[in-house]
Amino acid sequence: MDFRKSVFLGAALTALSVLLPACSGSENASSNMQMVEAKQIGQFTNMADVGDVSISGNTVFDATQNTYTLTASGANIWGTQDAFQYVWKEMSGDVFASADIKWVGEGKDLHRKAGIMIRESLAPDARYADVMIHGDGLVALQYREERGGETRQIFALQQNASRVRLEKEGDYVFLSVADEDGIWRAAGGNMRIPFKDGFLVGLGVSAHDNTLTETAIFSDVSVQNVEMETVTETGYPAGVDSSLEILEVGNGARTVVHTSTDKFEAPNWSRDGSYLLFNGGGKIWKLPLNEGNPMSAGAPVAVNTGRHLKNNNDHGISPDGTQLIISDQSEADDFSRIYVLPIEGSDTPRLVMGHPDGRSYWHAWTPDGKTIAYTAQRPDISQAYNIWAKDLAGGEEWRVTDSDVLDDGADFSPDGQWLYFNSTRTGAMQIWRTTMDGAKIEQITFDENFRDWFAHPSPDGKWLMMVSFALDVDLTDHPPNRNVWLRIMPADLSEPPRVVAKLFGGQGTINVPSWSPDSTRVAFVSYRLDRPDRP
Repeated sequence: MDFRKSVFLGAALTALSVLLPACSGSENASSNMQMVEAKQIGQFTNMADVGDVSISGNTVFDATQNTYTLTASGANIWGTQDAFQYVWKEMSGDVFASADIKWVGEGKDLHRKAGIMIRESLAPDARYADVMIHGDGLVALQYREERGGETRQIFALQQNASRVRLEKEGDYVFLSVADEDGIWRAAGGNMRIPFKDGFLVGLGVSAHDNTLTETAIFSDVSVQNVEMETVTETGYPAGVDSSLEILEVGNGARTVVHTSTDKFEAPNWSRDGSYLLFNGGGKIWKLPLNEGNPMSAGAPVAVNTGRHLKNNNDHGISPDGTQLIISDQSEADDFSRIYVLPIEGSDTPRLVMGHPDGRSYWHAWTPDGKTIAYTAQRPDISQAYNIWAKDLAGGEEWRVTDSDVLDDGADFSPDGQWLYFNSTRTGAMQIWRTTMDGAKIEQITFDENFRDWFAHPSPDGKWLMMVSFALDVDLTDHPPNRNVWLRIMPADLSEPPRVVAKLFGGQGTINVPSWSPDSTRVAFVSYRLDRPDRP
């Protein structure tokens, strides 16, 4: 319906206020739409309280100011049940929904929420994704993946924002924030949560206290379908935005600590927890962290690696935290070689592994700091890439795994007993582990619906985190810009891996060790394809 026509519905009132009974919801959006009398409320068609609210909420549309004022009770939009005031319309396809959101009054609870929501139905436990502005200025992308499941969230890089946009592109949802200049900037992170056509899109408010009401005003509201050209190049040449995120392993919460319109990859966490390293544009970058508030991370600073300015994503920090190891391709043959330098940087990194006929990619450091393990091809021995090792004090390298297929992604257990790696030796890409002498070797993941890469043990030795691809990638490839899963499993192998995050990522997400020193968090990178015609 044309917006100008909607303004004059209801005898051309300059303000439209509608109060409808709370709805319990049902299995799908269409059945819910039948439960609520359709009335035009600005650009929306329905409003209702969702879930258990003690005080009925309402939505007022002011046609003269083009604002929506939502007043709501409700305990929260969180957990497995939601309670809030919602005004919405039914939509399909790709949708961008934006608004400027301001609270009325100081409010009682810092966690009161106002924002933009895509919802599967009006059921209190329905699948949804939203961007919520909290009473204390916190901005987060929230979601419930399955009906009745727990709510998770991604804390945006930009906090205390007022103008936000929830973006649905295909099966993914994203969040952008507009500064005072009005330009939309990605707030980082993404979540894969497919919605069937006929989903609900609208505005919501919850008081976070079911004994009172809170009010928020939404202005400059835009809810529109978008049609963008298909991105045909999703491989290495594709342009992307990059987000450096921290995953709380215990509850699945994600915090964005750095974003860029350029590609960067492969975070390492410092041994003292004070910074992250990652590679981008051939350089190694250091990002200072504020442990009290990770969202206040500083600006990244380039680490001096001398003339070695073609660093790839296979880099790391020594067990004692004093040295940096890099894999660099600056030589004329473009072969990756391994160098060690002080953690502060150096004009002259020391070559520790280079081969005239084959590439070497660092992956692991023994806990005692004496030996490194890396993926390498030695054509005079085998055309296959296997796991090799070398003592940093000198001597010849030796082959740890000797299969005729791909072995890659090595990392040591904190006690040095096991070397984990991924291999195609069963015809599927799975995680294996071996002792350094090769006397014992065993497969530890078995689900052939995933291609598992880069298993990293936590510093306390209790967990293994890995990135898993779908079967749409070649058996021996770990390409960029794909649907991937972060999966975790107990290191004692008592349970199979479980999914802790679904994202758009792949090559560069967690190639190298990225656990926090206290074993509670993992740093990783997610991506978003550049779309020149994105609004």
